Amino acid sequence: MRIVRIQDIAGNIHQGVEHADGSVTRVEGSLFGDFSDTGEKLTTGKTLAPIEPRDIICIGLNYRKHAAEGGQPIPEFPVVFMKNSGTLQNPGDPIVLPRKLKSDAVDYECELAVVIGKKCHNVSRSDALKYVLGYTCANDVSARDWQMKYGGSQWCRGKTFATFCPLGPALVTADEIADPNTLGIRTILNGETMQDWNTDDMIFDVPTLIEFLSGSTVLAPGTVILTGTPHGVGGARKPPVFLKNGDTVTIEIDRIGKLTNPVVDEQV
Repeated sequence: MRIVRIQDIAGNIHQGVEHADGSVTRVEGSLFGDFSDTGEKLTTGKTLAPIEPRDIICIGLNYRKHAAEGGQPIPEFPVVFMKNSGTLQNPGDPIVLPRKLKSDAVDYECELAVVIGKKCHNVSRSDALKYVLGYTCANDVSARDWQMKYGGSQWCRGKTFATFCPLGPALVTADEIADPNTLGIRTILNGETMQDWNTDDMIFDVPTLIEFLSGSTVLAPGTVILTGTPHGVGGARKPPVFLKNGDTVTIEIDRIGKLTNPVVDEQV
């Protein structure tokens, strides 16, 4: 099932099921409880991020070739950081390059996003996927200068500017993807493919991440886990390729879809 969230012309927000012909029918109930497809057709409107995350937990250095391109050792444990809810951005809406706290080193990162569907605490790896509601595309937009130089040794400042977490276009329910570590994943910048790899290159696969993140920790329904990015990021290229005003960036994951956002300068 492909779950979308749309806003109609009156400003009302609806959760719906997107069908193969492009039509959308209304969902009744809670995605984190009992829900069903009513079959009632919804008038198409603005596509929003498929959910509003409860928390956004991110994993760094989780692809072998990405660690290698940065000259980083393979981590012993998952590298964890956070984004706040203000980073959320809808499909089609702009990624805004910071100008108040200026960055000239804003990078793209295609990522598989995992959405937790029920309370998750001390979950075993073997049971981990039972707690997943579904999967969507994410762009872990990153200001490398604030991440590496000006953030006080923490990554969060460079990862948490407004619009730095586009999600979408749809949430594909877990029953549609038996193994999330078999998916092609790509970034296309202005029509040029910059990243093109597979989630099977993750150092810590999705079940392992859920086991680790839920250890002595509660993951609430609606928690989004960004699972890391493959090699090919702009900051590792020679010369570096960073996002600029007027760019268009697309994140594409097999069986999920394409998440596209324009890039603009912040108006200050």
